[in-house]
Amino acid sequence: MRPKQLPSRDVVYGDLVRRYGEDRAFKQLTHAVAAGLGLMVLEVNLQAGAVLAATDESVFEIKMDSYARQSKIRERRETEKVLHGLVHLATAALGYPRPDDLANDTYIGRVSVEQVDAMVREACRILDERAAEAEANNDPLADAPELEQAWRAYARRPAAAATKDGRLASDTTRGMVARALRFLADQGFLVQVSGEQGGTYRTTPRYQVQVRELAADAAFDDLLELNVVSVANGGGTLRSAASDTL
Repeated sequence: MRPKQLPSRDVVYGDLVRRYGEDRAFKQLTHAVAAGLGLMVLEVNLQAGAVLAATDESVFEIKMDSYARQSKIRERRETEKVLHGLVHLATAALGYPRPDDLANDTYIGRVSVEQVDAMVREACRILDERAAEAEANNDPLADAPELEQAWRAYARRPAAAATKDGRLASDTTRGMVARALRFLADQGFLVQVSGEQGGTYRTTPRYQVQVRELAADAAFDDLLELNVVSVANGGGTLRSAASDTL
């Protein structure tokens, strides 16, 4: 219920996490109580704590209207929902572009507003080329991946524009990304490390567990298969292939 709380910072929490791992009856009780609340226990360990996910129709499920309120999104149309989903998908793919990154509990990824925006725009460029080729070959896109349904709307938006007081305009793609990353930080999935590149964040063990679940999603695979993510070095600093051109 307190996503930023960690067992290493709370003695009682730490004791409960250890008990979960050692006491089978307590573990079963934990899962039963969570299920009664409409929650799934994804993982419990000393690094991430108890990582939960809401089931469909749970009172804890974050729906678009709730996300919009928390992220201060004015537009709540279906297109906006898809675009924000694409941003979150790109953030996860940038944070953990390789299967080994998700399997390695010590791995820490880094993402920034500019990197996420650059990755989505590069994906849009590739999908645009695919669409043009398909049109030239009279080949329908009915069997195209889910991502191809959203790229046009994202590509049409400006990347950045300043408001009168110098802030990033909310209707730009980088403004959208910035709100998404702040939301993930509020949920304990990311931690901001600097204001560089529009805001740079590191991933947390809690986010790693969540992305493991996401990695089974077809749209996640589709995005990685576009090959727009490259690993800059072995230290966990990731960037999109398009970032050098910005």
